[in-house]
Amino acid sequence: MSEYVMPEKSPADPAALQAWEQWQAERLRSLTAPTGNLALVETRWLAPGERPDLDAALADQPESVTVTTVERTDIATGEPEFALRFWDAKSAAIEHFDHTDVFPYRSEWVLEADYTPVADARRVAFEHIRDNGGTRELAVPGDISLTVDGTPYTLSAFDDDGTLLLVFGDPTNGVSTYGAGRFLFVHHEEGSSRVVLDFNRAFVPPCGFSIQYNCPMPPRQNRFHLPIEAGEKLPVFRDGFEAY
Repeated sequence: MSEYVMPEKSPADPAALQAWEQWQAERLRSLTAPTGNLALVETRWLAPGERPDLDAALADQPESVTVTTVERTDIATGEPEFALRFWDAKSAAIEHFDHTDVFPYRSEWVLEADYTPVADARRVAFEHIRDNGGTRELAVPGDISLTVDGTPYTLSAFDDDGTLLLVFGDPTNGVSTYGAGRFLFVHHEEGSSRVVLDFNRAFVPPCGFSIQYNCPMPPRQNRFHLPIEAGEKLPVFRDGFEAY
C-alpha cells in the first residue's frame, strides 16, 4: 500500500500550476454552459410506466430552455424510472453566480496510490442526498489503496462513464467546503497498478449548484481523518442567492 506523509508546503511546479489554472477555466465554462450544473432548474420524474416526450416538454418553453431525459432505478421496486430535465441558459443561478472559491494550489496534495482491479466490478452502496437515507448500488471496478499521514485507506471510486469518480469527505465539509463532500476524477491508465489523486482538482458536486441533482454521498471508507485543504470550496453567488 502506498504511504504518504504530509510534507511541508512546497512551491508549485509552473507547468502543473498552469494546467490547474486551465482546469479552473474549463470548470467555469462547464458550470455556466446551457446544460451546465447552474442551468438545471427542474428534474421532473414521470409516473411509473410513463416515457419522456421531449417535443411535448419543449412546447411553450422559451428559447433559453433545453430539455433532456434521465433514467434511474427505483430503489424500492427495482423498476426503471424516467425524468425530464429542464435546463435554462438564463437561470437565476447563472445570473447570480460570481465564482467558486478554491484553496491555493498545493503540490503536496497530488498523491499516487495503488490500484487493484476487481473482477466484474463490485457493487457498493452509496447513499444519495435526495433519497432520504436510501442507497443505490454503484459499480466500483477496483480498490484504491494508500496510507495518508499514518492512516490506511481503501477507497471506492465508481465508474462514471468510463472514468473513476471518487466521492470523498473530510473535516472541511460544512466548514470551508460543501457539506455533503466533494468529487474527484481519478486518473488511471488501463493495465496500470497505480493511480493519481490530484486533490487540487477536487470539485463541488452538481448538487452544490442546483437542488435538482441527486448526488451520491461519501461512504464510510471514503472519509479522510485530516482536512484536505485543496480543490474547490464553495460556489459564491451575488445578492444573497442560494442554490441549495
